[in-house]
Amino acid sequence: MRIARILQHLGLACLGLACLGLAFHASPALSQAYPARTLHFVSAFPPGSGADIIVRYFADRIGTLTRQSIVVENRTGANGNIALEHTLRSPPDGYTIFIHAANAIASNSHLIKNNRIEMSQVQIAATINQQGFMVAVDRNSPIQSIQDLTARLKSGGEKVSYGSSSNQGLIAGSLLNEMGGFNAVFVNYRTSADSLNDLASGALDFAFIDPAAALAMERQGRIRILAVMLDQRLPFRPDIPTLAENGYPISIVGWFAAVVPAATPAEIVDQINGWMRTIIATPEAEKFLADTGAVPWTNTPAEGQARLLKDVETWRSYIRAAKLTPQ
Repeated sequence: MRIARILQHLGLACLGLACLGLAFHASPALSQAYPARTLHFVSAFPPGSGADIIVRYFADRIGTLTRQSIVVENRTGANGNIALEHTLRSPPDGYTIFIHAANAIASNSHLIKNNRIEMSQVQIAATINQQGFMVAVDRNSPIQSIQDLTARLKSGGEKVSYGSSSNQGLIAGSLLNEMGGFNAVFVNYRTSADSLNDLASGALDFAFIDPAAALAMERQGRIRILAVMLDQRLPFRPDIPTLAENGYPISIVGWFAAVVPAATPAEIVDQINGWMRTIIATPEAEKFLADTGAVPWTNTPAEGQARLLKDVETWRSYIRAAKLTPQ
């Protein structure tokens, strides 16, 4: 019996040593430094579009910074909600990062009927820029200024139409109608580029276009930019007036951010924030942002999160003023 007990104790000891060995073997994998594998970036717009260019720029620079492979996934639709839902369903480990206009996330909370996303599920890891949508017409349009556009809106009634591919454009046009007593009809487009043919043919009178796309289209000689929806003129394009200067105090400031699931560990969120700050601080990134009609804008994750929650309430007031209902 004594020999049996000794053998039993030896067996338990060996089992304990084996488990300890397994723990030591597993430890490096569990404590592996982040990031240790491919990073996935999510874009809510088609490849080559203005917003997608921003996603790919920062994804590429983070790939260089971290020396990790990068995959950009385009998940379009619902003004970014499909891409956001995909991100929030992903493991909260920092390997899926959604780069998008955070103000669109805030506006979707009011404009999308039966929206399943709660802001408590969303974590802003880093803010990137601030930008204002631009009011544009076809390059050959007789409309040369906001004053000309106002005259067209007054005389055309419901025959005047405006287009956009985002909530910002929809709200801006609705507020413009309210302020001026106009009746312009909204036309929704999948991307800003999709509105170009209708602008050229005269089927569409004007459009609200994201600045990256608008400046690119202007360089191509496709459109004329009449105004920007910001509190003040862009420092790198002081020739573009604001809507407020022309009697329409509509300032809907957009801002891009890196977004991850709320359960992502704080140290990983801080690391993503650090990457973005490092990239944005470079002269190359400053020029890139200027070319896309934006100015650099960095904050801590807590500050970015606070701005998102503030924008949820701001968009509530915009939507009430524009008399819109969720669709």
